[in-house]
Amino acid sequence: MNVTLKKVLQEQEKTLQNLFQLYEYEFSAYVPSLQVNSDGLFKLANLIDYWKGSYYHAFFILADDKIAGFALVREANNDQPNFIEQFFVLHYFSGKGIGKKAAKAIFDLFPGKWQVLQIKNNYPAQAFWRNVITEYTNNNFEERYDKKDDRSSIQEFLSMKTE
Repeated sequence: MNVTLKKVLQEQEKTLQNLFQLYEYEFSAYVPSLQVNSDGLFKLANLIDYWKGSYYHAFFILADDKIAGFALVREANNDQPNFIEQFFVLHYFSGKGIGKKAAKAIFDLFPGKWQVLQIKNNYPAQAFWRNVITEYTNNNFEERYDKKDDRSSIQEFLSMKTE
């Protein structure tokens, strides 16, 4: 499958918010405090920074030109590394290498220091990111657990796109 990233435009926010509902539903398995409101919806994502043209970037993940998910990325600035804010691939596309290709494309887009975090108990995400980062960096990364953040798993590495 051909996997590409497409920058999300502000006019496409509704589509991104719709996908974010699915992401929140899936994520609620690991964060019980994520609950729907009286309309049956999860809280909408705060995307204001993504429309300012700042260090925040929103992408649709496309598989053969079909929406397969999204990624929200904070670009490195000052002393902060590049950071995956949110990353989601629809179940239909899981296990087909789409997430891995999209993640590597994101790392290539933003060379430099990276930090990727997964919350405690989200073992599928931890396994996914370890696998992707191990392959991307040829096992040249550091992993630690954030004691302040309930032992979240954090991987840190350098991305240097090579032609």
